[in-house]
Amino acid sequence: MRTVICDLPKEEWAKFEGAPQDVEVILNNGNMKKCIGCFGCWVKTPGQCVLADEYQKLGELYGKTEEIVIISRCCFGSYSPFVKNVMDRSISYVLPYFQIRGGEMHHKARYGNHIRIRAFFYGEHLTDAEKDTARRLVEANAVNFQGKVEQISFAESVGELREVFTW
Repeated sequence: MRTVICDLPKEEWAKFEGAPQDVEVILNNGNMKKCIGCFGCWVKTPGQCVLADEYQKLGELYGKTEEIVIISRCCFGSYSPFVKNVMDRSISYVLPYFQIRGGEMHHKARYGNHIRIRAFFYGEHLTDAEKDTARRLVEANAVNFQGKVEQISFAESVGELREVFTW
């Protein structure tokens, strides 16, 4: 199964053709609540966000996912606000316990899968520094998700992004 996290409007996402059958797409419906950092997904409702909306079970979804595809406007070397919120709300994917991996402290895995991550950023006039920061962010997210980065691409526009994007 693949999960796509996409900040494009639904009509713009629809122009990305050829999606396989096993894809779950997370789009901005305008109703996503902001993570409040309460850690309820660890202590009150393990594995599930306490905020009741359609994004409540991201951890469980990622537990079934083999690949996460991120499509985001690059904002100062980071994700767009929507994608950043999805990533924040994804903390239920890991356990609150720690382990040392690669000389760094990280959360232990809640699920046994190892996620492949592909990230596609778009934005006009991105600097090399912004691209470098975005690459390091995706790589850090991959470590936290017990995963592996397979691709990070940058495009000047959504139209150009559609040209380089492949399933």
